[in-house]
Amino acid sequence: MLPRGRPRALGAAALLLLLLLVGFFLFGRDLECERRERGWRAEGPGFLPYPLTPHVPPDGRLRGSASLDGELTWDHNRSACVPLRSLQPKCELLHVAIVCAGYNSSRDVITLVKSMLFYRKNPLHLHLVTDDVARNILETLFHTWMVPAVRVSFYNANEFQSQVSWIPNTHYSGLYGLLKLVLPDALPPDLARVIVLDTDITFASDIAELWAFFAHFSDKQMIGLVENQSNWYLGNLWKNHRPWPALGRGFNTGAVLSLGGHDTLSPSAGVILLRLDRLREAGWEQMWKVTAQRLLLTLSTTSLADQDIFNAVIKEHPGLVLLLPCIWNVQLSDHTLAEHCYSEASDLKVIHWNSPKKLRVKNKHVQFFRNLYLTFLEYDGNLLRRELFGCPSQPPPRAEQLQQALAQLDEEDACFEFQQQWLTVHRVHLTFLPLDLLPSEAHDVTLVAQLSMDRLQMLEALCSHWPGPMSLALYLTDAETQQFLRFVEASMVLSARSNVAYHVVYREGPLYPVNHLRNVALAQALTSYVFLSDIDFLPAYSLYGYLRASIKQLDLGSQRKVALVVPAFESPHYRLSFPTSKAELLALLDAGSLYTFRYDVWPRGHAPTDYARWREARAPYRVQWAANYEPYVVVPRECPRYDSRFVGFGWNKVAHIVELDAQEYEFLVLPEAFTIHMPHAPSLDISRFRSSPAYRDCLQALKDEFHQDLSRRYGAAALKYLTALQQSRSSA
Repeated sequence: MLPRGRPRALGAAALLLLLLLVGFFLFGRDLECERRERGWRAEGPGFLPYPLTPHVPPDGRLRGSASLDGELTWDHNRSACVPLRSLQPKCELLHVAIVCAGYNSSRDVITLVKSMLFYRKNPLHLHLVTDDVARNILETLFHTWMVPAVRVSFYNANEFQSQVSWIPNTHYSGLYGLLKLVLPDALPPDLARVIVLDTDITFASDIAELWAFFAHFSDKQMIGLVENQSNWYLGNLWKNHRPWPALGRGFNTGAVLSLGGHDTLSPSAGVILLRLDRLREAGWEQMWKVTAQRLLLTLSTTSLADQDIFNAVIKEHPGLVLLLPCIWNVQLSDHTLAEHCYSEASDLKVIHWNSPKKLRVKNKHVQFFRNLYLTFLEYDGNLLRRELFGCPSQPPPRAEQLQQALAQLDEEDACFEFQQQWLTVHRVHLTFLPLDLLPSEAHDVTLVAQLSMDRLQMLEALCSHWPGPMSLALYLTDAETQQFLRFVEASMVLSARSNVAYHVVYREGPLYPVNHLRNVALAQALTSYVFLSDIDFLPAYSLYGYLRASIKQLDLGSQRKVALVVPAFESPHYRLSFPTSKAELLALLDAGSLYTFRYDVWPRGHAPTDYARWREARAPYRVQWAANYEPYVVVPRECPRYDSRFVGFGWNKVAHIVELDAQEYEFLVLPEAFTIHMPHAPSLDISRFRSSPAYRDCLQALKDEFHQDLSRRYGAAALKYLTALQQSRSSA
């Protein structure tokens, strides 16, 4: 029999042993990581802790910490040796560089930025190297997005193209595919570290975790890269295949190559960590240029743009590079080894759509990746305007003033929604689709209009009636923009047009910001004159040519303020044999198939056009302004903007015509011009106007405020507008 105290002693010893084992497993791995890292650094800058070519088990499956490179010291999935985010300052500013050119690439940048903002916990400074098109789009977008703790700087790509234009490059990206080589010179000289991203990647983690790898650079390392998940640089894809030199499979810094409709095994730019300060000190510009010049004597051209040159330099100077775990650039193309980088969704950090097929790429987990991408593609960007708690930062321009103005509003006020909508800053994505306008003539005219998703079906008919340039503002959610994109791509009529500029204003708030939408579209018109229309009107087939001829004939120079009136009609029928001439229109009018616009519910809106005189007119005639007049007009592009306080339904065009008259515009009715309103279901705003006395009271308050502003700006000359308004009230 054991002494009575013996079992307690054995139990205590067993518990102590268990605690020691737990402590070993919890903390021993961190100590091992530190030991390994000291060992790696002792080996010198050229040493990599794992081979550059993969070791694949006989069955072809990689297990545990195995990855493309065999048994890595860093588990590409969940190793405790992955840099810890907690080692970096909480509110450190992270710098990100992106090269972006053109319309489609600008759309890709937005999805990338959404994924970054969703996970980020640090302030960001985006350095965007762009052409003129991308800058116009992205500068407006970020200015109106107003995301806290995000700074954006732009760099003109044209200024750096001469540094790479001498390099023969067969890749479709052209010169822009080579510009990452010049980033140490293009970015500010005091910027020491930057993460370089391609536009076709999606984050699945906080970018600060990637930034933390800078702390693991040796004293000589300058570039952090993920190894290629392909066999392109092994040079065995086909007979006489001669890629540029690289270490093993090479590194992921270049571009997709498409041959015969099939993507090659080499991915595009993805993710690069650059120690800019060290690259400058080491003479990076001379280094890559000497290497490229020598190799181009025998290789004649680059196939994968800057990726070829980066890899050639690293081949000669392997000590420059820190190999990153492949989960930070999971490369999705048909023949990569990306599936060996991860074993479960939590492993993923960055997904790279580096195939020309994009979402149609072959991968057994492609549906998961596609869903993640679509989540951010359609994610409401307004929700990313969130503060970084605990990280004080300078608010975006105008943010403080807007917050103060919103705070002063009374939510119990019956007109609170009107006031709030007017103060709302909407995100704006200009030229959402590619635009290719021919040089405009002095008398050219752009049709300007706005629409929401429920009027999308009217676009095809409008394009059939108006062959000239158009500038259209669309009020959509993020998800609806993708529906719109698919609608255009599926339409033979719309996809064939390259002179229609679509500008997306992202939806926010309860009321339709009709005049703000008009101003967005008007500001982007590129011709000397604009036809201010609405999306539910179809112009005469000949109107575009007739307007150009009329402007020329009337000799409307920049000094003459003239608004050309296009008489408006309406059809009660959804199907109409559209008149091809004024004579046919008059016949339909006499037959009761057409009517003057709003003759029954709002005759004063177009009565001053004098339709009786128009029937007989052979030359343009002048009409006088009258209360509530709201014709559709052709005016110079520099005309007054619409008053954005008018939201929802009511008086939005009337106020603009008042402003034109106050600035002494002459109204001339064109005798052969006409436009016809097509029937449709009433909008939500007009339904509210008709059913809600409070809604109409708020509109009246806006009218009164508008007239007060007129009096302040035009003095006694504005008295006639107030008098006319009072008379119209008494006669109503």
